[in-house]
Amino acid sequence: MEVFKKRGALTHFQILSEISKQDPHLKQKDLAERLGITIQAVSENIKTLTELGYITSKDGRAPYKITQKGIIKVKKDAITLKKYSDSVLETMNYYKSVWPAIALENLKEGEEVGLFMENGLLYATLDTKQSANADVLSDAKAGFDVSLSNLRGTIEIKESSVIIISVPPIKQGGSKAANLNQIKSIYEKNYKDFGLDRIDKVAAIGTIAHAIANNLNIPIDIEFAVTESILSANRKGLNVLLLAVGDMSKNISKKLEENNIKTTVIYAIK
Repeated sequence: MEVFKKRGALTHFQILSEISKQDPHLKQKDLAERLGITIQAVSENIKTLTELGYITSKDGRAPYKITQKGIIKVKKDAITLKKYSDSVLETMNYYKSVWPAIALENLKEGEEVGLFMENGLLYATLDTKQSANADVLSDAKAGFDVSLSNLRGTIEIKESSVIIISVPPIKQGGSKAANLNQIKSIYEKNYKDFGLDRIDKVAAIGTIAHAIANNLNIPIDIEFAVTESILSANRKGLNVLLLAVGDMSKNISKKLEENNIKTTVIYAIK
C-alpha cells in the first residue's frame, strides 16, 4: 500500500476513477458528493492532477478527460489496491474472528502482543512496537501456535519480487542447452544483482526445469498451481525463483505483470 501513503493519493485515485467513467456532465459538485469532500478540495485536486498530466480540462472546468498517463496510473493503483484487499480477505476468510500465530516467547492469556510477518508466517511477540497488535486468548509456549483476537493495525508485508529463469524446451536441446552454471550462480548468490536480498521459495514448471533443479541440487518448493502459488507467496512478502520451460515463462511473466509484481526474466541458454 506504499502508493497510497502519500497525502491525497487515495483521493487522486478516486477522482481519476470517477473521471474515467467518461460522464460528460460530471462536475466538481458531483465529485464532492460522491467522495464526501468539499468542492474546494475537489478543485485543488483537479488542479494537481491536471499539472501532473493525468487529466485535461478547459480552464479547470468540466468536461474532464483522463489522459493515457492517467489511465495507466489508475490501472496500476487499482491492481495495488486489489492485491492488498485480496490479502486482507484471504486472511479474514482463513482466520475469521480468531487468528493463529507462532509465539516468539511464552505468552499469557490477556496479554497484548505485537504481530509481524516473516518468511510467510505470522509471529506474535511481547514487543508491542509493531504495526499491528492483538490480544492473547490462551496461554502458549514459545515456538508453538497461539490464538489471538482483536487484531488492530496493519501487518506490514515486505515488497517482494520474482526471478524467472527460462530454460530451453526439448526441441532446442533441453537441459543440455541450458547454462547450468548461470542458473546455479543466480540461485546461490547472484540474485542480489537483480535487487533481491534473498530467495525464499523456488518454483519449477515443466519436466526440463525439474530435471535441472534436481541435478543442481536446488530444492523445489512450488511445483503445482505455480502461478497461483507465486501470487500467494508475493502477497506474503516472499521472493520466488522460478525455473520455467520456453513459452511457459512468457505466460507466467505476463500474469505476474498484470498483478503488478516486479518480475525479471533471464534466458539461461548456452
